[in-house]
Amino acid sequence: MLHYLVKLALTSLLIVAISEIAKRHSGTAALLAALPLTSLLAFVWLYLETGNTQAIAQLSGQIFWLVIPSLLLFLALPALIRWGWGFWPSLIAASGLTAAAYLLLLPLLRRFGLL
Repeated sequence: MLHYLVKLALTSLLIVAISEIAKRHSGTAALLAALPLTSLLAFVWLYLETGNTQAIAQLSGQIFWLVIPSLLLFLALPALIRWGWGFWPSLIAASGLTAAAYLLLLPLLRRFGLL
């Protein structure tokens, strides 16, 4: 139980820290958010719990391919806001575009054995 509380606390702390830093220094927060810290934490937790380095290698490769459609969110969101859309409509539309990109990419990745 303590193990899960530590995982939850560290992971939550990371997200809260980035959002608080963004209030003062958006560039620093963006750098921290862009780092694959979530993936690194997942690798560490997976290794500590299983010791299975092959599972970590597989997860890492799959994350690489799945980052590609997520990049659409970071292009669409600021573009929509700059075009005068409100935050919520922009976030919803950008998320929808990202979801559509995932729906298009996932069958291709499965077809080529990458997922």
